[in-house]
Amino acid sequence: MNITGRVTKDAQVRTLSDSRQVVNFSVAINESYKNKKGDRVEQTTFFECAYWISPRVAEWLTKGTVVELTGMVSARAWKGNDGELRAGLNFNTSNIKLHGGGKKSEGSQAVKTGQTAEQGVNKKATLKEPEDDIPF
Repeated sequence: MNITGRVTKDAQVRTLSDSRQVVNFSVAINESYKNKKGDRVEQTTFFECAYWISPRVAEWLTKGTVVELTGMVSARAWKGNDGELRAGLNFNTSNIKLHGGGKKSEGSQAVKTGQTAEQGVNKKATLKEPEDDIPF
């Protein structure tokens, strides 16, 4: 599944007890449509995202950046501290494409982290892992 939205706050890297690292970030997707009465309705959907491949992408995932994500969606439900039932959407991300709009410029970030970014005609960047990070 693909989703395109805006990062809602800077990504955070967490280290798990088994030393694996995960990048956690949230994405908002805004949609609008006209209802049967002809009124415009705005709807925002939030996804809590996880990216397991490289923690270095957190530098690019800053508040306001427009991203296109490929991955799998799952729903979760829990009981809050107040006893109320809550629900949310998780997105396990396998591929990230940057479309800009964040705090830092894409070019300077690619140089800083040592990762490569392929720039297209419309200045979209695709995150790719460096060759020397292959685990075998």
